Amino acid sequence: MLRQCPIVIDPSGRNIHGEAAQLRELGPIVKVTLPGGVPGWAVAGHEALADLLADPKRVSKDAYRHWRAWIDGEVTHAWPLSIWVSVQNMITAYGSEHTRLRRPVMTAFTARRVAALRPRIEAVAGEMLDKLAGMSGEEAVDLRAGYAHEVPTRVMFELFGIPEHSWGMLHKIINGFFDTGISVVQARQNSVDLYATMTDLVAYKRAHPADDLTSAMIAARDDENGPRLSEKELTDNLILLFTAGYETSVNLISSAVDLMLRHPAQRELVAAGLATWEDVVEETLRLEPPAANGFLRFAVEDIEIGGSVIPKGEAFIVSFASVGRDPALHGADADAFDITRPTRGDHMAFGYGVHYCLGATLARLEAAVSLAALFERFPEISAAGGPGRLPRTESFISNGLRELPVRLGPSKSA
Repeated sequence: MLRQCPIVIDPSGRNIHGEAAQLRELGPIVKVTLPGGVPGWAVAGHEALADLLADPKRVSKDAYRHWRAWIDGEVTHAWPLSIWVSVQNMITAYGSEHTRLRRPVMTAFTARRVAALRPRIEAVAGEMLDKLAGMSGEEAVDLRAGYAHEVPTRVMFELFGIPEHSWGMLHKIINGFFDTGISVVQARQNSVDLYATMTDLVAYKRAHPADDLTSAMIAARDDENGPRLSEKELTDNLILLFTAGYETSVNLISSAVDLMLRHPAQRELVAAGLATWEDVVEETLRLEPPAANGFLRFAVEDIEIGGSVIPKGEAFIVSFASVGRDPALHGADADAFDITRPTRGDHMAFGYGVHYCLGATLARLEAAVSLAALFERFPEISAAGGPGRLPRTESFISNGLRELPVRLGPSKSA
């Protein structure tokens, strides 16, 4: 029956890995029902996904050109998740349009520019740890809110030049953006708030340009030789870059800390110099990818995989949660956390192919720096929650913790 009936994707993501394992067992591609009753497919095998995403001609993220249900009006802006396909930015573009929209921001994420951010990331991490050091080491604190959230957000605010008066609203909006269980009314209001806030940001940065990513993208939009981005493309690209950069790093840092606290033997490997914090980051990305499912892609033509076919014009998700634990690649212990695993870097947590995340290097750097600073300052840090599973974000797209209670223990001198 499971092979005949679509798997209904849980919009709240209550059991991300159980659902991913079920998809993987049923084959490389599986029929699913997406939230809101929208039919689609899921690609759950590492080999199948690598082959598929390596061929950008067959796969699109442009709903306006390649999703039959969107083009025909069967799925409309009334769908609570429509914001994920209605935006027009580099991640939803296809072919030459993707290249055009991606080019203006590529220079912001070169290896050299990201490496130059290390001192600032270290300084921000130090400032947040100083605040935590002022608390009693025996009191439980939420490390997600007080550290994993604060470091990447402040770095992103500085990178984009976002004024402090916009911080609170952006936090609220982004939380709603990744909540895939919200109502139609809530989704519409969140979309309105999102565009209003980003439009205000663009107006503010036009009046107060500086050496930041927002100003650079506005300069590309306002090029004297003619606009290289439309106003909507400018706004939508900013929405993409900020939301993706924020959520990915917060989830990654939180999950890495949680895993290290629950696996003291792995922590000892780092302390003994037998593994690095970069190893921790890669194994966390494999085991707990910050995005559980990539949403959405569309078949430009009939796509045959493993004897099944995704018909032309139909939508599919890619299960990063599944491919990261695929035993065909990672072995029988693929569900185990092992920072010395030879295949720890063989994951797709930041995507694959032409849509590989531009901010991947920055996210890795933020996580490695944050982890090293945290465990150096608080060497006796321990989990404060009970033996049960920590509450997670209510989303089948975002994969992260809602809170991370810890006891810091005594602080070493900064």
